[in-house]
Amino acid sequence: MQNKIFVGLFLWMAISVAHATLPIQYWQTAGGARVLFVENHDMPMIDFKVDFAAGSSSDIPAKSGLAGMTRHAMTLGAGGLSEDQVSGRLADIGAELGGDFDRDIAGFSLRTLSSEKDRAVDIFAKILQSPRFDEKILEREKARSIAQIRDAETNPGHIAEENFSRMLYGDHPYALKPEGEAEAIRSLTRQDVLDFYAAHYTAGREVIAIVGDISRHDAEAIASKLSEGFPPDATLPALPDVKAPDAAKVKSIENPSSQSHILIGYPGMTRDDPDYFPLFVGNYILGGGGFESRLINEVREKRGLAYSVYSYFLPLAKRGPFQIGLQTRKDQTGEALAIVRKTIDDFILKGPSDKELVAAKENIVGGFPLRIDSNRKIVDYLGMMGFYRLPLTYLDDFSKHVEKVTVSQIRDAFSRRIKSANMVTVVVGAGG
Repeated sequence: MQNKIFVGLFLWMAISVAHATLPIQYWQTAGGARVLFVENHDMPMIDFKVDFAAGSSSDIPAKSGLAGMTRHAMTLGAGGLSEDQVSGRLADIGAELGGDFDRDIAGFSLRTLSSEKDRAVDIFAKILQSPRFDEKILEREKARSIAQIRDAETNPGHIAEENFSRMLYGDHPYALKPEGEAEAIRSLTRQDVLDFYAAHYTAGREVIAIVGDISRHDAEAIASKLSEGFPPDATLPALPDVKAPDAAKVKSIENPSSQSHILIGYPGMTRDDPDYFPLFVGNYILGGGGFESRLINEVREKRGLAYSVYSYFLPLAKRGPFQIGLQTRKDQTGEALAIVRKTIDDFILKGPSDKELVAAKENIVGGFPLRIDSNRKIVDYLGMMGFYRLPLTYLDDFSKHVEKVTVSQIRDAFSRRIKSANMVTVVVGAGG
């Protein structure tokens, strides 16, 4: 009886958290950086996230890898501090430096004890505003990056991803590899890095997210410090829209791998897409819901053609990929592809059943509290919301939007947005 009471109380608390208003505060610094802040004194910790519109889509083919090299090199010595001094001083105060990098964003994160925030932020500001870009360190990192690229070129999964992006995006900047091309990286100079930094690391392209044990007054002061000194925005080319394929494309690549690595996809959706929730919920049913998904049921459970099969949307500033992936024995490649394509076609034509939709909503809404159960997760969401200019009520409204999705909305969104006859397909290790 006590266990049942505890479980009931836990579920009630989870639902309450999912629907509770997250007190997000927003402002802009004098230089134009966007700031999102949540004050939380439950623990003596503060999480910072600073994102710049300087991801791999900022590259050009001749300098593919420049954006990633610039972001990485910023952490390897800054201001009057060497690479070792940066890492040593952060370690001395127990601060953690991290970050991320993708097609849209070059991001930096810092976690620190609130009692050490001044010293931690001082180092963080140096990294953002006065990176040294030491010549010898750049040459070392270029060699390291080239070695990693060469090593990845033998991995069938990596080969599949690289060819998938090129086929899906053609000459669009999203086709460029985030890690860059080996020969392009070899030719990069320190001046290239300096020029890229000057053009893309500006206050107007900066988003600052702060969560934790800090007052609004101190948060404002720190946000100003993290955005001061950046030059005015440079005039840069706008990211072009993504063109959808006008015909199917299939590429088979021989590989000694024991299995075929298969990727199928189509341009998907943007972060602020009006079809976001029907596509998101629909994909959970199709291939994003793990063992409850259609693809798992058809490909694995009924026929044993693959251990795992998945689908996902990766929303970006422009249409990110809608991707289906699996691995199967070479002699089963044709059968697996046929089943996956039929499952997609059936889903686009008919949509999910009422039962599938109810189960998906319960799982998504029930699991939502886990998306915001730590300051680190919240600060990541704030950074995403600020970068893509989503409403401050995005997290509060998430479950409500999920609950409103209908079968007809999913069917309509998938039929308009995903043209299965024009999908791109890559098979690495083809055979059978």
